[in-house]
Amino acid sequence: MKTETESRHKNRYYYKHSKDFRRELHDAIPRDVLRELHCCSAKRHFSIVLRQFLIAALAVFGILHFDSALIWLPCSIALGFVIFDFSILLHEVIHNAVFEKRRPGWNFFLGWLYALPCGLSRSQFTRWHLDHHQELGSSQDDPKRAHLTPKKIKRWYKFLYMTPALFPIYFRAAAQEVKNYSLELQRTIRMERRITLSVHFLAMFLILFSGGVWTFIQLYAIPYFFVFPVAFTINRLGQHYNVNPNDAAQWSTLMKGSCFWDHVYLYSNYHLEHHYFPAVPFYNLPELQKLLQPFYNRHKIKPQTYSRLLYGWFIENRIPHTDWSLP
Repeated sequence: MKTETESRHKNRYYYKHSKDFRRELHDAIPRDVLRELHCCSAKRHFSIVLRQFLIAALAVFGILHFDSALIWLPCSIALGFVIFDFSILLHEVIHNAVFEKRRPGWNFFLGWLYALPCGLSRSQFTRWHLDHHQELGSSQDDPKRAHLTPKKIKRWYKFLYMTPALFPIYFRAAAQEVKNYSLELQRTIRMERRITLSVHFLAMFLILFSGGVWTFIQLYAIPYFFVFPVAFTINRLGQHYNVNPNDAAQWSTLMKGSCFWDHVYLYSNYHLEHHYFPAVPFYNLPELQKLLQPFYNRHKIKPQTYSRLLYGWFIENRIPHTDWSLP
């Protein structure tokens, strides 16, 4: 079995194929401006976290105190998106984009705090995501593409990702990749999953015991099993499905800036910019996109919208990781 170090680095596919355009990319933005974009503000990060907790609290209040579906249903939907967004907050921890200086202890704590609500293993998600960055473009070494991307180009199968079926699909994909990890890391991941699942089972029991089945459906089942998969699928469509496989600069999808999606997805809709500069904190990505417009124009990279991607994915039944502008 590979050691953890060997498995982590794999072949570094993306970095081997992106050297030329990355030189151009760094020349596109003045160094002092780029340095400023990389500055992390714990105050800004935690203000966003506070906002998420406030939204969650208001959603829970709305669910528990109003019988009208016109109120509790939007609250359940909002709660589902907030839960999904904890994976984005965890993503910031992975890239050390929370604090100005390295704080391993705080990152460890925040990793657990953000992983628990969305049911993830902190260590597995970290390793999975960093491998994804290094191996972007590879159909074998990028864990997302190798194990999670739909292999059946059928509309009904794609739709499964927007249902509770997402969870067995995701955990099966994760289990396939975990086999390549060191035994020590595998044990850590198993331990973290047991703790996470225990917390969720306890939460489900408490909600059922104190509020009954209907409250459980409103407060847990709808947000987790029905809204979370939709949030996940739409978000992922804006990452690497509509790309130009012949140009490493276009192995991620350029999404049109949107104030609405900025707040809904906590700036993770700027996924192309994130792959260009992974250490830039998410709240600086909109500004980074503006500065990169001349670069996008030179490479003829056109922005996409989620509505256009959904149309291409389901109506046109497009193949992932291909150029959808081609017939």
